[in-house]
Amino acid sequence: MGIQLKNKAMDVAMKIKKLGQDDPRRIIHSIKVGVALTLVSLFYYWKPLYDGFGASGIWAVITVVVIFEFTVGATLSKGLNRGLGTMLAGALGVGVDYLANLSGQKGEPFVLGIFVFLIAASATFSRFFPGIKARYDYGVLIFILTFSMVSVSGYRVDEFLTMAHQRLATILVGGAICIIVSIVVCPVWAGETLHNSIISNINKLANYLEGFGGEYFHCSDEHVTIPEKDKPFLQEYKVVLNSKSTEDSMANFARWEPRHGNFGFRHPWKHYLKIGSVARQCAYHIEALNFHLSPHQLQEPSQFRRMLEVPCKTISSESGKALKALATAMKKMTDPSPSSQLHLNAAKSAVNDLKNTLKSGTTQISDDISNLLAIIPDATVASILIDIVKSVEDLSEAVAELSLKAKFKRVSPEKPQLLHKGTIKPFVEEDDNVEAQQQPHVVITVKEIENNNDEDLRVNKKPGFLF
Repeated sequence: MGIQLKNKAMDVAMKIKKLGQDDPRRIIHSIKVGVALTLVSLFYYWKPLYDGFGASGIWAVITVVVIFEFTVGATLSKGLNRGLGTMLAGALGVGVDYLANLSGQKGEPFVLGIFVFLIAASATFSRFFPGIKARYDYGVLIFILTFSMVSVSGYRVDEFLTMAHQRLATILVGGAICIIVSIVVCPVWAGETLHNSIISNINKLANYLEGFGGEYFHCSDEHVTIPEKDKPFLQEYKVVLNSKSTEDSMANFARWEPRHGNFGFRHPWKHYLKIGSVARQCAYHIEALNFHLSPHQLQEPSQFRRMLEVPCKTISSESGKALKALATAMKKMTDPSPSSQLHLNAAKSAVNDLKNTLKSGTTQISDDISNLLAIIPDATVASILIDIVKSVEDLSEAVAELSLKAKFKRVSPEKPQLLHKGTIKPFVEEDDNVEAQQQPHVVITVKEIENNNDEDLRVNKKPGFLF
């Protein structure tokens, strides 16, 4: 029994260690939450604050627990939604309570009930609008909760305005502490996380495509079976398939964040969703491609597969290089066109070669049904690779559009180096006469070639003759 408990404790310790090593920011976030809760606890521990706010100080603690999120954007989103929803609901609740008092003691509960029904139903229906659901759903939820509490408690509780003021003040203070700690202490920006996540996903697709040619076009008698765990690029692309929900939430939270690093307040975060969508389309093609790497598909390479090997390898390799160029350009926040277009053009050229090879290959064996059936898997792989090139081109256009909207740095093409103006002294032997040593220096001036005509070069030599 003791050994089992010891083993379980070791397993838990190893999982905790791995969780912290995978992302050390998780440890920092936990410390930040502890610091924020300690600060708001002063509403109870410090007597002057407790005398001012009383038992309402517990709302500051609840606020920290509820709104403190991992990223700055998520914390700002929930904090501002909670603050705005609380203030609107509190003001509306006070107004409704005033109107209910005018109706008399008997009519007051009916008026309050009618207003609670109308406002709660209307606010709940507004949560079905996509725009409100995406950005203000939590605020609407807090609005309904706060208004209902204010309206109901105002009917029975004396000194209603004092209680509402204390609760609102502690909620705002708790939210402010969360936001300040989140921004000041080792901030985790949702926008930066989204940016890096898109780059990482593109690199995962690139790694697969660069390694696919060597995995598919191999000779079975020379091939050494390597476990998939030693080739992680064959499985990494699957992360891209399930990235939509994370990207949507990160893009939503990033809109709330202030300027940080190279990301301005109105950075086009929404366009990252388009890039992520195109990347997933490419990942779906890779998923279909990955089926043909299963053991029952990797048989002895046929003659037809050997015919397709060169263009298919070129397409796969150049597409991967183009994706890596896009990821590098996004990381450096520079224009991706010069770096990726070269590899993309090479992939398109290989596509034309592949189409010609497919036509000639199928023509040669079209008279034999059995051979025609045997080439279907290889022809399918070729077709998928052609579709992947189109996806890579779409991804390149999406990243180029982002570079324009986000005003990435323009990379000017390298200019050809020209010969520089200089002075050349003729070599003179030590035993030459003095007249030879006193010869004037030769100055050669080279001007830029205009209209690609070499005759425009003028070489001047002092003291005044031309050659």
